[in-house]
Amino acid sequence: MTNGMLPTGTTLTDEDGAGVMIVGLLGSGGQGEVYRVRTPAGERALKWYYPGCATDQQLQIVEDLVGRGFTDERFLWPQQVVADNAGGFGYLMDLRPDRFRGLPELFRRQVSVQYRELVTAGIHMVEAYKALHSRGVAYRDISWGNIFFDPATGDVLVCDNDNAVVEGAVSGIAGTMEFMAPELVRGDDGATPSTQTDLHSLAVLLFMLLMNHHPLKGIAELRIRCLDEAAEKKLYGTNPVFVFDPADQSNRPDAHEQTTVLATWGAAPPALQDLFVHSFTEGLREPSRRVRESQWRETLSKIRDTFVICSDCGRQNMTEPDSQTAPSCWSCGKTLVMPARLVVTTAHPRTVRTVRLGRDARLYGHHLEAEPKRHDYSPAAVIAELSENPKRPGQFGLTNRSQETWHARRTDGTAHEVEPGRSVSLRPGLGVDLGGGVEAVMHSS
Repeated sequence: MTNGMLPTGTTLTDEDGAGVMIVGLLGSGGQGEVYRVRTPAGERALKWYYPGCATDQQLQIVEDLVGRGFTDERFLWPQQVVADNAGGFGYLMDLRPDRFRGLPELFRRQVSVQYRELVTAGIHMVEAYKALHSRGVAYRDISWGNIFFDPATGDVLVCDNDNAVVEGAVSGIAGTMEFMAPELVRGDDGATPSTQTDLHSLAVLLFMLLMNHHPLKGIAELRIRCLDEAAEKKLYGTNPVFVFDPADQSNRPDAHEQTTVLATWGAAPPALQDLFVHSFTEGLREPSRRVRESQWRETLSKIRDTFVICSDCGRQNMTEPDSQTAPSCWSCGKTLVMPARLVVTTAHPRTVRTVRLGRDARLYGHHLEAEPKRHDYSPAAVIAELSENPKRPGQFGLTNRSQETWHARRTDGTAHEVEPGRSVSLRPGLGVDLGGGVEAVMHSS
């Protein structure tokens, strides 16, 4: 027997008439319980609603989501409706692979992860919700409880997708208080969960992912004696103040109790700080001025391409993408040694990207696209990587991992072809035609 509503061995029926047998309880939440089940197509997960949540409206939402046939490996999307003879129902979805971990585990320091993978996860989160929004669907409950990430790769997986509904449709889900847009918290006339309110929730999620702290929890929260619903409404709705609001210092982080966010904020480059300031100042007051997914993606992508590893302590450092000034390491305080830059320029429309040539530098397929739909950082997507000459330690080249032959141009004007698997020695001024009108030029630090 399980400890949930459905005993082990119970057999239900999906909408095609196939049997669905309960194997065991995986977990529970506010709307229902999730079970591991056995189906003719293999093991799946089943979300089964509590009786109070198994409404006709919720059934209609799930049926609509299933009918959309949304296939995206970043989402555990509802696949089929499952029901019993007593009016209960739920839906099938894929099982969550063990490699994906919850954000609460990250905040409790139960997960070890490099900062570059956190930025990668941020990029994937933004692109995942952008894909949903582009289909006219609002998620409505973006929060730390509904998304998982792989600490090794930064891949993400969005769960609880039965919260998502078509823009403008009625739903009982307004969101999680800490992540809800201020107009929803206040209950403003006409304010409903939408893609616009999702943008606020996404900004909160990104801040928590990268800064390990909530953007509105500063000294004002510490002064609250009882954090009840009224206090939360003031903190997140009627009087929200960003902890780093440049014009209002009333909610700054406490220097003794909230040291983590002070450190992480200090380590963030200005390009990232500017987006957060915009999100939690103008974006708090004017929903139409919130940072769009494309803005987050562009900035996070640039930051990921320009990470620098400190030569003294070995820690990863985010740097300002368009700056050539060497900052200090956030960990040891030493001035960073800035690697050379590879400037990649696409043809039409013209897009310029800078990649710092540290020892683990790589170019990926999306670097060759002016407007990539997705960023893929998997090994299969690598089209070039920095490599050290085995016969000449300290001499580096750019190895062609693509299927195309490159055309390289040295500073002395000589040119030669770089076939797949071959390398070209890196020297300032070296130009490489990567194909499709894309050119890469090496610059000194």
